[in-house]
Amino acid sequence: MVIDEESIDNGNPPNNFSETDVNDQLATIGQRLPLRYFRENVGKEIELYTGEVGDEGWHALKTIPNSWINAGPTNIGARNFLLAGPGLGGGEDGPEVLLDKIPNVTPLRARGLKMLTGKTVLAVVYDGDVSINYGPLDGNLQGANLGVVALEVLSVRRRTDGSSGSLPIVRVRIVSAEAASNAVLKLFSNAPVPKSSSEPFDINPPANTPAIVLTDAR
Repeated sequence: MVIDEESIDNGNPPNNFSETDVNDQLATIGQRLPLRYFRENVGKEIELYTGEVGDEGWHALKTIPNSWINAGPTNIGARNFLLAGPGLGGGEDGPEVLLDKIPNVTPLRARGLKMLTGKTVLAVVYDGDVSINYGPLDGNLQGANLGVVALEVLSVRRRTDGSSGSLPIVRVRIVSAEAASNAVLKLFSNAPVPKSSSEPFDINPPANTPAIVLTDAR
């Protein structure tokens, strides 16, 4: 997964992280160190906002391009992204060349977030916004990174103190990013696909959702 500044950034409510809490002073293309606050607070439960409809903070990677697999240094494209392999945040020639117009980068709204309940997500955190295009759905994953986090999603509830388009609050338990990185990487392959930046206007987590489908990352 990828998380952007709408969910984790210095000064963001409800946590008001400091710059050093979120590695802001280290932000650069290909940064993959665990965020300091999360590294130092494994096991702690916190709440995170998840953005707005049309400006989501959490995004699922449903498929992995062949170019990521071919980039190395491993034969698993998702892990190459996690390692900031050549063209995926690293390398001397064009460190971001493989990060534009990535198919099926899927912004998560209420239903998709609720489907993550009980699961651990491993995410690269961006210092800015992840830009999404619709029809066909793709995302621009270029830009500076703060690092990585791993979070067990405990619950998802409607946010009532924001704007009319505010997405849910997720309660998470912080997990060791190093341990999560060493596990088998999975893709949220049935993440709900929004029709557009405004539809569906999905801000209220439903009582029941389809079972999440996780497939081995390639």
